[in-house]
Amino acid sequence: MRVERRRVDEAESRRANGPDWDRYADEYQATHGEFLGDVGFVWGPEGQTEEQLGILGPVAGRTVLEVGSGAGQCSRWVRRQGGRAFGLDLSHRQLQHGRRIDELTGTAVPSVRATATQLPFAESSFDVVFCSFGALQFVADIEQALAETARVMRRGGRFAFSITHPTRWMFPDDPGVAGLTATQSYWDRTPYVEIDDESGRVSYVEHHRTIGDWVRLLSGQGFVLVDVVEPEWPDDLDRVWGGWSRVRGLLTPGTAIFVCVLS
Repeated sequence: MRVERRRVDEAESRRANGPDWDRYADEYQATHGEFLGDVGFVWGPEGQTEEQLGILGPVAGRTVLEVGSGAGQCSRWVRRQGGRAFGLDLSHRQLQHGRRIDELTGTAVPSVRATATQLPFAESSFDVVFCSFGALQFVADIEQALAETARVMRRGGRFAFSITHPTRWMFPDDPGVAGLTATQSYWDRTPYVEIDDESGRVSYVEHHRTIGDWVRLLSGQGFVLVDVVEPEWPDDLDRVWGGWSRVRGLLTPGTAIFVCVLS
Protein backbone atom coordinates (compact mmCIF):
# COMPACT_ATOMS: atom_id res chain seq x y z
CA MET A 1 0.00 0.00 0.00
CA ARG A 2 1.23 3.48 -0.80
CA VAL A 3 -0.13 6.84 0.31
CA GLU A 4 -0.87 9.85 -1.88
CA ARG A 5 -2.60 13.19 -1.53
CA ARG A 6 -4.73 13.84 -4.60
CA ARG A 7 -8.23 14.70 -5.76
CA VAL A 8 -10.75 11.87 -5.65
CA ASP A 9 -14.38 12.15 -6.73
CA GLU A 10 -17.45 10.65 -5.07
CA ALA A 11 -17.62 7.54 -7.27
CA GLU A 12 -13.99 6.62 -6.64
CA SER A 13 -14.31 7.34 -2.92
CA ARG A 14 -17.32 5.04 -2.67
CA ARG A 15 -15.68 2.24 -4.68
CA ALA A 16 -12.70 2.37 -2.33
CA ASN A 17 -14.30 2.84 1.07
CA GLY A 18 -17.13 0.31 0.84
CA PRO A 19 -14.86 -2.69 0.14
CA ASP A 20 -12.24 -1.32 2.55
CA TRP A 21 -14.72 -1.36 5.42
CA ASP A 22 -15.87 -4.83 4.40
CA ARG A 23 -12.27 -6.05 4.68
CA TYR A 24 -11.63 -4.21 7.94
CA ALA A 25 -14.93 -4.89 9.72
CA ASP A 26 -13.90 -8.11 11.48
CA GLU A 27 -10.66 -6.61 12.81
CA TYR A 28 -12.42 -3.37 13.76
CA GLN A 29 -15.10 -5.11 15.82
CA ALA A 30 -12.57 -7.47 17.44
CA THR A 31 -10.24 -4.59 18.36
CA HIS A 32 -12.73 -1.89 19.35
CA GLY A 33 -15.95 -3.76 20.13
CA GLU A 34 -15.40 -3.94 23.88
CA PHE A 35 -14.52 -0.23 24.04
CA LEU A 36 -17.61 0.72 22.02
CA GLY A 37 -19.95 -1.64 23.87
CA ASP A 38 -22.63 -3.72 22.17
CA VAL A 39 -25.20 -1.23 23.46
CA GLY A 40 -23.03 1.84 23.81
CA PHE A 41 -22.85 5.34 22.38
CA VAL A 42 -19.23 6.53 22.20
CA TRP A 43 -18.56 9.77 20.33
CA GLY A 44 -14.86 9.17 19.67
CA PRO A 45 -11.57 7.58 20.73
CA GLU A 46 -11.51 9.73 23.88
CA GLY A 47 -14.36 7.55 25.13
CA GLN A 48 -16.93 10.21 26.02
CA THR A 49 -20.45 8.84 25.72
CA GLU A 50 -23.79 10.34 24.78
CA GLU A 51 -24.95 9.63 28.31
CA GLN A 52 -22.16 11.89 29.58
CA LEU A 53 -22.38 14.64 26.96
CA GLY A 54 -26.12 14.75 26.19
CA ILE A 55 -25.51 16.10 22.70
CA LEU A 56 -28.68 14.71 21.12
CA GLY A 57 -30.96 15.68 23.97
CA PRO A 58 -33.82 13.39 25.05
CA VAL A 59 -34.34 10.64 22.45
CA ALA A 60 -37.30 8.78 23.97
CA GLY A 61 -40.17 8.77 21.51
CA ARG A 62 -38.06 10.34 18.76
CA THR A 63 -37.30 8.89 15.34
CA VAL A 64 -33.53 8.77 14.91
CA LEU A 65 -31.21 7.99 11.98
CA GLU A 66 -27.56 6.99 12.40
CA VAL A 67 -25.56 7.61 9.22
CA GLY A 68 -22.47 5.41 9.00
CA SER A 69 -23.86 3.16 11.72
CA GLY A 70 -21.35 0.31 11.47
CA ALA A 71 -22.63 -2.48 13.73
CA GLY A 72 -25.27 -0.18 15.23
CA GLN A 73 -23.88 0.15 18.74
CA CYS A 74 -24.97 3.78 19.08
CA SER A 75 -28.42 3.16 17.59
CA ARG A 76 -28.88 0.20 19.89
CA TRP A 77 -28.22 2.50 22.86
CA VAL A 78 -30.80 4.97 21.50
CA ARG A 79 -33.37 2.18 21.27
CA ARG A 80 -32.68 1.20 24.88
CA GLN A 81 -33.49 4.83 25.81
CA GLY A 82 -36.87 4.61 24.08
CA GLY A 83 -35.95 6.13 20.72
CA ARG A 84 -36.87 4.65 17.33
CA ALA A 85 -33.36 4.38 15.88
CA PHE A 86 -32.45 3.19 12.39
CA GLY A 87 -29.01 2.52 10.92
CA LEU A 88 -27.41 3.11 7.53
CA ASP A 89 -23.98 1.99 6.38
CA LEU A 90 -22.07 1.43 3.16
CA SER A 91 -20.40 -1.77 4.43
CA HIS A 92 -22.28 -5.04 4.13
CA ARG A 93 -19.91 -6.73 6.57
CA GLN A 94 -20.43 -4.08 9.23
CA LEU A 95 -24.18 -4.57 8.92
CA GLN A 96 -23.69 -8.31 9.32
CA HIS A 97 -21.92 -7.62 12.61
CA GLY A 98 -24.93 -5.51 13.52
CA ARG A 99 -27.25 -8.46 12.99
CA ARG A 100 -24.98 -10.62 15.15
CA ILE A 101 -25.07 -8.11 18.00
CA ASP A 102 -28.84 -7.65 17.56
CA GLU A 103 -29.30 -11.34 18.32
CA LEU A 104 -26.76 -11.29 21.14
CA THR A 105 -28.34 -8.34 22.95
CA GLY A 106 -31.99 -8.79 22.05
CA THR A 107 -32.14 -5.18 20.83
CA ALA A 108 -32.49 -5.02 17.04
CA VAL A 109 -31.63 -1.98 14.94
CA PRO A 110 -33.41 -1.92 11.56
CA SER A 111 -30.63 -1.02 9.13
CA VAL A 112 -30.09 -0.49 5.43
CA ARG A 113 -27.06 -0.63 3.19
CA ALA A 114 -26.82 2.73 1.43
CA THR A 115 -24.71 5.85 1.08
CA ALA A 116 -24.95 9.21 2.84
CA THR A 117 -25.40 10.96 -0.50
CA GLN A 118 -28.58 9.01 -1.34
CA LEU A 119 -30.60 8.41 1.82
CA PRO A 120 -33.44 5.97 1.05
CA PHE A 121 -36.00 7.73 3.23
CA ALA A 122 -38.91 10.12 2.70
CA GLU A 123 -38.71 13.84 3.43
CA SER A 124 -39.14 14.92 7.05
CA SER A 125 -38.81 11.37 8.42
CA PHE A 126 -36.48 11.96 11.38
CA ASP A 127 -36.34 14.10 14.50
CA VAL A 128 -32.63 13.41 15.00
CA VAL A 129 -29.80 12.46 12.65
CA PHE A 130 -26.33 11.69 13.95
CA CYS A 131 -23.01 10.30 12.78
CA SER A 132 -20.33 9.12 15.20
CA PHE A 133 -17.10 8.97 13.18
CA GLY A 134 -19.14 7.55 10.33
CA ALA A 135 -19.72 8.41 6.72
CA LEU A 136 -19.01 12.14 6.45
CA GLN A 137 -15.20 11.99 6.42
CA PHE A 138 -15.32 9.46 3.59
CA VAL A 139 -17.70 11.40 1.33
CA ALA A 140 -16.40 13.56 -1.51
CA ASP A 141 -19.76 15.10 -2.39
CA ILE A 142 -20.33 16.52 1.08
CA GLU A 143 -22.82 19.15 -0.10
CA GLN A 144 -25.07 16.39 -1.42
CA ALA A 145 -24.73 14.39 1.81
CA LEU A 146 -25.72 17.38 3.94
CA ALA A 147 -28.58 18.24 1.57
CA GLU A 148 -29.87 14.69 1.94
CA THR A 149 -29.59 14.94 5.72
CA ALA A 150 -31.63 18.16 5.72
CA ARG A 151 -34.21 16.61 3.38
CA VAL A 152 -34.99 13.65 5.65
CA MET A 153 -35.09 15.75 8.84
CA ARG A 154 -38.02 17.55 10.42
CA ARG A 155 -37.68 21.29 11.01
CA GLY A 156 -36.26 21.96 14.45
CA GLY A 157 -34.60 18.55 14.47
CA ARG A 158 -31.09 17.99 15.76
CA PHE A 159 -28.11 16.92 13.64
CA ALA A 160 -24.79 16.03 15.28
CA PHE A 161 -21.64 14.38 14.00
CA SER A 162 -18.12 13.64 15.21
CA ILE A 163 -15.06 13.70 12.96
CA THR A 164 -11.30 13.83 13.23
CA HIS A 165 -10.61 17.32 14.53
CA PRO A 166 -9.74 19.43 11.46
CA THR A 167 -6.50 20.70 13.04
CA ARG A 168 -5.22 17.10 13.16
CA TRP A 169 -4.66 17.22 9.41
CA MET A 170 -1.56 19.33 10.02
CA PHE A 171 0.13 16.45 11.84
CA PRO A 172 1.30 12.94 10.90
CA ASP A 173 -1.15 10.19 11.87
CA ASP A 174 1.20 8.92 14.56
CA PRO A 175 0.22 8.33 18.22
CA GLY A 176 3.77 9.07 19.42
CA VAL A 177 5.79 12.25 19.72
CA ALA A 178 6.26 12.34 15.93
CA GLY A 179 2.55 13.10 15.73
CA LEU A 180 3.04 16.39 17.58
CA THR A 181 4.97 18.19 14.85
CA ALA A 182 3.00 19.99 12.15
CA THR A 183 4.18 18.88 8.71
CA GLN A 184 1.61 20.28 6.27
CA SER A 185 -0.82 23.11 5.80
CA TYR A 186 -4.13 23.12 7.65
CA TRP A 187 -5.69 24.68 4.54
CA ASP A 188 -4.64 21.87 2.21
CA ARG A 189 -7.93 20.07 1.50
CA THR A 190 -6.36 17.45 -0.77
CA PRO A 191 -7.78 14.04 0.23
CA TYR A 192 -5.69 11.35 1.90
CA VAL A 193 -5.57 8.35 -0.46
CA GLU A 194 -4.26 4.81 0.00
CA ILE A 195 -3.49 2.79 -3.15
CA ASP A 196 -3.10 -0.97 -3.31
CA ASP A 197 0.33 -1.75 -4.79
CA GLU A 198 -0.77 -4.97 -6.48
CA SER A 199 -3.91 -3.72 -8.22
CA GLY A 200 -3.07 -0.04 -8.49
CA ARG A 201 -6.61 0.76 -7.32
CA VAL A 202 -7.56 3.30 -4.68
CA SER A 203 -8.39 1.30 -1.54
CA TYR A 204 -9.15 4.04 1.00
CA VAL A 205 -10.02 7.74 0.89
CA GLU A 206 -10.53 10.32 3.61
CA HIS A 207 -11.52 13.93 2.96
CA HIS A 208 -10.50 17.02 4.92
CA ARG A 209 -12.49 20.19 5.55
CA THR A 210 -11.47 23.08 7.80
CA ILE A 211 -13.64 24.28 10.66
CA GLY A 212 -14.69 27.24 8.53
CA ASP A 213 -15.61 24.89 5.67
CA TRP A 214 -17.92 22.95 7.97
CA VAL A 215 -19.61 26.10 9.27
CA ARG A 216 -20.31 27.32 5.72
CA LEU A 217 -21.45 23.88 4.51
CA LEU A 218 -23.89 23.49 7.38
CA SER A 219 -25.24 27.02 7.09
CA GLY A 220 -25.74 26.52 3.36
CA GLN A 221 -28.16 23.66 4.04
CA GLY A 222 -30.19 25.50 6.67
CA PHE A 223 -28.47 24.16 9.78
CA VAL A 224 -27.85 26.44 12.76
CA LEU A 225 -24.65 25.51 14.59
CA VAL A 226 -25.32 25.51 18.33
CA ASP A 227 -22.13 23.92 19.66
CA VAL A 228 -18.75 22.47 18.77
CA VAL A 229 -17.57 19.99 21.38
CA GLU A 230 -13.85 19.18 21.59
CA PRO A 231 -13.52 16.29 24.06
CA GLU A 232 -10.51 16.41 26.35
CA TRP A 233 -8.42 13.33 26.97
CA PRO A 234 -9.61 11.58 30.17
CA ASP A 235 -7.23 11.23 33.11
CA ASP A 236 -7.84 7.48 33.34
CA LEU A 237 -7.55 6.56 29.63
CA ASP A 238 -4.30 5.08 28.33
CA ARG A 239 -5.64 3.51 25.12
CA VAL A 240 -4.15 3.94 21.62
CA TRP A 241 -6.57 4.02 18.69
CA GLY A 242 -4.79 4.74 15.44
CA GLY A 243 -3.40 8.26 15.77
CA TRP A 244 -5.24 8.88 19.05
CA SER A 245 -3.22 8.44 22.23
CA ARG A 246 -2.58 9.95 25.63
CA VAL A 247 0.65 11.52 24.33
CA ARG A 248 -1.25 13.56 21.76
CA GLY A 249 -4.60 13.83 23.49
CA LEU A 250 -3.24 15.78 26.47
CA LEU A 251 -1.90 18.48 24.14
CA THR A 252 -4.14 18.76 21.09
CA PRO A 253 -7.76 17.83 20.28
CA GLY A 254 -8.35 14.69 18.25
CA THR A 255 -12.12 14.88 17.85
CA ALA A 256 -14.64 17.59 16.98
CA ILE A 257 -18.38 17.14 17.49
CA PHE A 258 -20.59 19.56 15.54
CA VAL A 259 -24.09 20.07 16.98
CA CYS A 260 -26.78 21.68 14.82
CA VAL A 261 -30.50 22.37 14.58
CA LEU A 262 -32.35 22.43 11.25
CA SER A 263 -34.01 25.82 10.88
